Amino acid sequence: MSTTPRIAIAGAGLGGLVCARVLQQHGVPATVFERETGPDARSQGGTLDIHEDTGQAALRTAGLFDEFLALSRPESQEWRLYDRHATLIRHDQAGEDDLSRPEIDRGQLRALLLGSLAPGTVRWGHSVRAVTPLPHGTARLHHHNHATEDFDLVIGADGAWSRVRPALSDAQPSYAGVTLVEAHFDDVDHRHPGIARLVGRGTMSAKADRRSLVLQRNSNGHVRAYINFRGPQDWHAGVDLADTEAVRVRLLAQYQGWNENLLDSLRDNEGGFINRPMFVLPVPHTWRRVPGITLLGDAAHLMPPAGVGANLALLDGAELAQSVIGHSTIAEALDAYESVMLPRAAENAKTAQQMLAGLMPDTDSDDAAFPDSLWPAAPLPDSRPAHTS
Repeated sequence: MSTTPRIAIAGAGLGGLVCARVLQQHGVPATVFERETGPDARSQGGTLDIHEDTGQAALRTAGLFDEFLALSRPESQEWRLYDRHATLIRHDQAGEDDLSRPEIDRGQLRALLLGSLAPGTVRWGHSVRAVTPLPHGTARLHHHNHATEDFDLVIGADGAWSRVRPALSDAQPSYAGVTLVEAHFDDVDHRHPGIARLVGRGTMSAKADRRSLVLQRNSNGHVRAYINFRGPQDWHAGVDLADTEAVRVRLLAQYQGWNENLLDSLRDNEGGFINRPMFVLPVPHTWRRVPGITLLGDAAHLMPPAGVGANLALLDGAELAQSVIGHSTIAEALDAYESVMLPRAAENAKTAQQMLAGLMPDTDSDDAAFPDSLWPAAPLPDSRPAHTS
């Protein structure tokens, strides 16, 4: 480009950060606006399997693959499938040299990306309220304190409840009919040996009757449990979600008849439960080109978290940055980026919906069958806190 574009990124999630990193590698500055007050303001979610052709490709583009590999856990590609009686149905283990989808804690990957950026790139505690297009292809970013700034490009990387999305689309996330309740276990090998045996080095899943239990090993002996079930969003009606024991009683009632070892994931957790109803955007989610504004990651294509969301966000961010670098105008860059990203997102969203339907059917069934096409994806391994910048 003849002049250096002014670029704003709303949201310091994985996609926005990798986009800023690739831009900076090529001498294009970007400012990331994040509502959180600092990098440790909240938990960043659980573990992620980073795929060779998407997330890993993005990290290679960002020049961070070796650092990622040093932090990752290839051994955590191990998967175990049980029925509700805790009978092992299938057990897959990665080969010694298999790096197709090693695991890494989301917080570790985010810290790696943050550490790769120039000081001051992220403006912590700066919420984005809205974005409006301006003449001549620029865009105005509105902060929550009512200040405004104008940019040549505003990128909405601000998650499910994006404040940038309304500038492009009227679409709103809708409840997918499935709720995830998260629980935590610390020092599992010593304090919770039963949980440790079930999960092994990676992930375990058990499913029946429109319900599933997923355990995932994170780093440092930490395990997250994901209690997933179909039902109304107000499944907890009459129960205070802050009342851990009352929530536990309600959940145990839902899983009546399941093996006692599996039910330990509802009984013995550290601390309380975190309610996470699942929301999705329409498929396909598209928009008419608006100069100076675009989206990536969940802001563009929120889908059931079946292991692809974080990977697509990383790939979106890297490809968008490369497109900006490789084209003479922002308009050309966005045309090139969106022409690839939108159909790819639609295809992956359809697949994620099919996986959710297979893993969490609409009708009750105690069938332990597990189609090969869904293996090794378990329901919701890519779970993460809802996020709005």
